[in-house]
Amino acid sequence: MATVRRILGFARPHRSRLIRFTLLSVVGAVLAVAGPVLAGRVVDAIVRGADDGLVVRLAVIIAVIAAADAALGLTVRWLSASIGEGLILDLRTAVFDHVQKMPVAFFTRTRTGALVSRLNNDVIGAQRAFADTLSGVVGNLVTLLLTVVVMVSLSWRITLLALLLLPVFMLPARRMGARLARLSLEAADLNSAMSNRMTERFSAPGATLVKLFGRPAEESAEFAARAARVRDIGVRSAMLQALFVTALTLVSALALALVYGLGGFYAIRGDLDAGSVVALALLLTRLYAPLTALAGARVEIMSALVSFARVFEVLDLKPLIAEKDDPRTVPDGPVAVEFDDVHFGYPSADKVSLASLEEVAQLDTRGGVEVLHGVSFKAEPGQMIALVGSSGAGKSTIAQLLPRLYDADRGSIRLGGTDVRDLSADAVRDTLGMVTQDGHLFHESVRDNLRLARPDATDDELWDVLRRARLDALVEALPDGLDTVVGERGYRLSGGERQRLTIARLLLARQRVVVLDEATAHLDATSEAAVQEALTEALDGRTAVVIAHRLSTIRAADQILVIEAGRVVERGTHTELLARGGRYEELYRTQFDQKAVKEPAGV
Repeated sequence: MATVRRILGFARPHRSRLIRFTLLSVVGAVLAVAGPVLAGRVVDAIVRGADDGLVVRLAVIIAVIAAADAALGLTVRWLSASIGEGLILDLRTAVFDHVQKMPVAFFTRTRTGALVSRLNNDVIGAQRAFADTLSGVVGNLVTLLLTVVVMVSLSWRITLLALLLLPVFMLPARRMGARLARLSLEAADLNSAMSNRMTERFSAPGATLVKLFGRPAEESAEFAARAARVRDIGVRSAMLQALFVTALTLVSALALALVYGLGGFYAIRGDLDAGSVVALALLLTRLYAPLTALAGARVEIMSALVSFARVFEVLDLKPLIAEKDDPRTVPDGPVAVEFDDVHFGYPSADKVSLASLEEVAQLDTRGGVEVLHGVSFKAEPGQMIALVGSSGAGKSTIAQLLPRLYDADRGSIRLGGTDVRDLSADAVRDTLGMVTQDGHLFHESVRDNLRLARPDATDDELWDVLRRARLDALVEALPDGLDTVVGERGYRLSGGERQRLTIARLLLARQRVVVLDEATAHLDATSEAAVQEALTEALDGRTAVVIAHRLSTIRAADQILVIEAGRVVERGTHTELLARGGRYEELYRTQFDQKAVKEPAGV
């Protein structure tokens, strides 16, 4: 019932159509019952030898009612479909918008295929059942009630005996509905798992990994096993529904035989008109047909509720990061970046994810262990702060806290003197830009990937940033220039080209603060040189926080912070830190000693 109440909440914006739909359904139910009653009148007129004009008039009325019923049925179906589709549109949009508000931790744990399945398979399942079932439920209920009333007025004895078979309908419906709901849930989980598997294996890196390790047969066998289980569930569900409908059809036929037998007996004795017997027989189809439809609708509704529940499960997951009701903006002009005694630990899975989205029986409750311990520093407007240290020391964590991908547990992170938690999301995005080491691009054109930063950018502005990123010659040589599709994750471009395109996007955004998270970590010497030229252009006049893999790239930093185990253990300029002979000097010496080993003298 809680799920039903939430569905009704989504249906409120469609109240006017729902009212029209209900009223027309009632009218349609009245017309459905009127047909059999008039047919009985025709039989009585024939038996009594009445005026042939009466029979013709009754026949014409029956024809008009049939035509009106058909037109009304189409109108009701249109209203039903528009209500159902509108409700699903609202639901799908709500899920999409809600997922966008989730923290990065949600996406690092969630299986992409499982999440996409909620937006596609589950929403479509709810849509199909809701749209197809809604048009019949109200009309069938009204038809059922009117039919019983009219049948009682014709013969309460026959009606009572026919209704004695009702439990044969209701009991199987409850049991079948529960079993089909369980099967629907299992099928949804299996479809979600298959969707996730396809999403991972059909991506460029996933397909490469499978080919490199040579396991296509095992992959196929595992996928086939899950697909076979979905097939088995589909067969079982189909047979359960067929068995149910067949049983109800049989009971309906037995009830019809009862009406003909008992009604004929009463007609011969003179206790009942022949027309009433015919009317009762026709009305019986109007009684058991709605019952069959309502019983089937219950099965469909149970399946739909499973789909709705799986969607609501995502909507019930609260985002960890929320914007204040009265957010502030960053003042105009150069922007300072400040960390003030920042403590942070990554949230546990039970706070950011769902077991069904991770395909696990129970979520991992570990987490919350502090990884940053009292980090403090300040980058004045226009300064470059460089973060160096061992892998896992907390450098990328610091970078992710700046654009508020996570919130600090204690302490404050300020942009232009304002805590990021007091800023609007738009203000943070407009102020701060970030280039990560993977240089992610969408499977869209060069133009669309650039305009992600500024949708209103002109082609001249696009070519300007491409030139500044040392990428204009490459794009000019592409088959369709700016309209060339770069491939999923940009895999049609080299690593250096992808990075320069993300830098061009950063230049287009014109943000006043730049965060570079090891932007040249995985590039060869030639690509690194090109990217460094582009970065020099990107950092000009901006406040920058740079995470450096190669220490040679941050010699000119205004301040270098050495991060170890989530703490700032050293700070100073390149020259000062080398002279101090501490951890920085050790990292620098180790890196350049290794370079000397790899590049013998004379090379």
